[in-house]
Amino acid sequence: MKTFFSQSENDTMAIAHEFANGLHGGDVVAFRGGMGMGKTVFVRGCVDALGVDAEVSSPTFSIVNDYGGKINLYHFDMYRVESWDSLYSTGFFEYMNDNSILFIEWSENIENVLPENTVYVNFSRCESDNERKIEISGGDDRW
Repeated sequence: MKTFFSQSENDTMAIAHEFANGLHGGDVVAFRGGMGMGKTVFVRGCVDALGVDAEVSSPTFSIVNDYGGKINLYHFDMYRVESWDSLYSTGFFEYMNDNSILFIEWSENIENVLPENTVYVNFSRCESDNERKIEISGGDDRW
């Protein structure tokens, strides 16, 4: 497990840039942490580091944003997914392949269907309202 501390959006973006250097097709990245913790900012940093020029925003109402790229980048928000039927209707499983990277916010809602080698990025608030502890674990022992 790797642990980072962020004091700002810029710090979170820099951590995401470093993290994205280790990503490759087939990776599933599951985010944990409450609202306003920096999950979407982290995804924005990853998308930028992977060389994709896209407007990154939380896909709260669309469920998934497709950012394209040499490796297809998909950004899911599972906040409103409450059942197997609602997950299945998103087409989630069709996005998992060796030529894609999935970023999943509110992954807690689909914990039981995530692949064994999922990379987890956990956000927690520190003493200061602006400081975040970011813990990265899982995957195939890269973290």
